[in-house]
Amino acid sequence: MNIIKTEIKDLYIIEPKVYGDHRGWFMETWSRRSFEEAGLYYTFVQDNHSFSAKKNTIRGLHFQKGEFAQAKLVRCTLGKVLDVAVDIRKGSPTYLQWAAVELSAENKRQMLIPRGFAHGFATLTDSVEFLYKADNWYAPASEGSILWSDPEIGVKWDVKDPIIAEKDANAPLFRDCDIDFVYGVKQ
Repeated sequence: MNIIKTEIKDLYIIEPKVYGDHRGWFMETWSRRSFEEAGLYYTFVQDNHSFSAKKNTIRGLHFQKGEFAQAKLVRCTLGKVLDVAVDIRKGSPTYLQWAAVELSAENKRQMLIPRGFAHGFATLTDSVEFLYKADNWYAPASEGSILWSDPEIGVKWDVKDPIIAEKDANAPLFRDCDIDFVYGVKQ
């Protein structure tokens, strides 16, 4: 497993080793041992799986706050997405910076997103399946979101005529969010 640091503090791209032959391929998508050898300590408790039917669908920017904050290991198993993570930890050296990486069924890359980040993705193909490992339980009352097109953050989605859920279209701007993440403080 190749663990790649991004330009954003504590955000990683994961490239699993893929073993293939004439029958197909095999890969290990999560290894506690490999992560701990890299100094990354996570205990995942829940897997989530989403499907987006159409290209140009944007989901996000989402997070859970307080005691229900979540770290996520995300990957795309069908189709292709532009996956985005925004550092929303006050005091972080990369506060309000974002990174985007293409995740696809073909490249098999993953993104490890720690607690204190908002997350979203845009589908680059029709028929996208997206999987999340989370280190904390889903808690609807702790959900937060930031408007996907917030100019203060400035994510470059490169999507024309985006398909947006009403909840995401009505999300607040970052400056109007109640965000409690602080860099260096365990959530």
